[in-house]
Amino acid sequence: MTIKLSELSEIDLPIYPNSLVENGEVTCFLGWTSQGKRLCVLGPSSSRLLGTFRGTPSTHDKQILLVCPPTHANAAVLRSALPWLNPAPLGLRTSAGCGDRLGLATPGHIRAARAVGGTIGMIFAQQSIREMTRTGRSPDDVMDDATWGIFQEGWREGVGADADHLKTTADIDLCTAAGFTSFTFDPGAHVDATADTDDEAAVRAKYVALPWPDLATTAHDLQVAYVGKRIEVEDRDLVLDEETLLRAAAKYGRAMAHVATLYRHLTSIRSADAVELEVSVDETDTPTSHAEHLFIARELHRLGVCWVSLAPRYVGRFEKGVDYIGDLAAFRADLAGHAAIARALGPYKLSVHSGSDKFSIYGIAADLTRGLVHLKTSGTSYIEALRAAASFDPALFREILAFAIDRYETDKASYLVSAQLANVPRPEDLPDQDLPGLLEQSDARQALHVTFGSVLKTPALRQRLMAGLVQHEETYYDVLERHFVRHLKPLTGKA
Repeated sequence: MTIKLSELSEIDLPIYPNSLVENGEVTCFLGWTSQGKRLCVLGPSSSRLLGTFRGTPSTHDKQILLVCPPTHANAAVLRSALPWLNPAPLGLRTSAGCGDRLGLATPGHIRAARAVGGTIGMIFAQQSIREMTRTGRSPDDVMDDATWGIFQEGWREGVGADADHLKTTADIDLCTAAGFTSFTFDPGAHVDATADTDDEAAVRAKYVALPWPDLATTAHDLQVAYVGKRIEVEDRDLVLDEETLLRAAAKYGRAMAHVATLYRHLTSIRSADAVELEVSVDETDTPTSHAEHLFIARELHRLGVCWVSLAPRYVGRFEKGVDYIGDLAAFRADLAGHAAIARALGPYKLSVHSGSDKFSIYGIAADLTRGLVHLKTSGTSYIEALRAAASFDPALFREILAFAIDRYETDKASYLVSAQLANVPRPEDLPDQDLPGLLEQSDARQALHVTFGSVLKTPALRQRLMAGLVQHEETYYDVLERHFVRHLKPLTGKA
C-alpha cells in the first residue's frame, strides 16, 4: 500500500497499512524507505507532538512529514502518544508469552493471536536476563522491538511485558526502568532438590539451618502450622506429616525467602497494582509434589507476596524445542492436583515453562486449569526463523547447522535436552528441498535451539540471518503464524 502525501508532491511512500493511526493533529504510520523501516509522522508544523519525535523533516502542502529512525527515544515517544502500545498487567486471563530472540517476530505472533480470535492475553516483550546476555540485547531493546511490531500490526487488544527468570534485585531494577510490567522470579539457585532423597538426619539439619528471620517464623511454629493439619483442596484433602513438611521446607524454604526479598524490592520501586508476579520453580531436577505446591503457596501468602501465576516443576520432561516427553495420563493427574490447589489458594494461573512445541498438553492444560493457565514460549521463534532461512538462503542454513553441530556439546550445558548428534544429518548430505524437514527432527531441532547464543555472537552469521529475515519478512511472519496458531488455538478451548 502507498500513501500520497499531497497533491503537490509526487512522493509515494510504501507503508504498513495496519500501522496507520490518527492521533490528534498528526498521522503516524510505519513506512519503508531505502534505509529500512521508519516511523513517519505527518502533521502541521504547529503540532506539539510532532516536535517530540526526532527525524528528518520535509514539507508537503503546509504539512510536515517527519521520517524517524526506530530508536529507543522515538519508541518511548510513540508509547507516550499511543497508550495501547504500553504493557499492563494481564491478570487472570488465559495468556501466552512469545519470546523473541531476534527482535523481529512480533508481527508473526500478532497474526497468530488474531487468527485464533484475539482472546488470549498476549506478552510480546518477553526475555530472560540470560537470553539478553546471549543475544546481546538489553531490556530496552526487548521492549522497543516489541513496540515496533505491535505498532506495525496495529494490535490494540492489550499487551503484557515479561521480565523473565529474574534472580537479583539488580535484574529487577534494569527491567522496571525499561517499563516491564510482569516479573518472573526464578529462585532455582535456592531450591535444594537433594532434600527429596536426603536421610532423616540430613533433612532435619537443613530444616534447622533455614534462615528463620527471613522466613518470619520459627522452626517450631512452622511445624505447628502444618503437621497433622487437614487442608481441603476442592475434592481432595492434603495432610502434611512431619517428614513431608521438613522435606518441603528444606527443599523450598530458602527459595521462598528469596522470592519475598525480591518482591519487597519490586514493590518498593513500583506500585503493587502496576505489576504482576510469576514465581517459577520449574528449573529443578525433581517434580514439585502437590504437598510442596501447597507449602509454597501458603508460605508466599504468609510472607505477604502477591502473585498471578506459579510455575511448578511438573512430572515428565519439558525439553527444549520438542513435545512433552512422558506419560500423558500421569501428567493429567499431576496437573489436576496443581490446578485444584491454584484455584483453592488463589485463584492464580499455572504457568507452563519451556512450553514451546508441547502440542500434546495444551488442550489438557486449558481444560484442567479451566483457563487459568499461562504458556511461556521462547526459542521456538528462533527455530522458525531458521525454517524461513532454509527456504530463502539454503547455504546460510547449512552453515548455521554445521556451526550448531560443532557448538552443541558446549552450549547444551544450561538446557534440558537429550539430542544425539549422531542422529543429525550432515548438512552437506541434504538437497535444498530437504533442509526445512530437519526442523521436524528432534535431534537437529534441539541442536539448533540451544546454540542460538553462539550463532548470534558470530557476526557473519547474525548479519546474514537478520538481513535475510528483514528482506523476506513475510516468509518469516507466515511460518510464525502457522506455528503459533498450533500453540494458541488449544488454549481457547477450540479443537
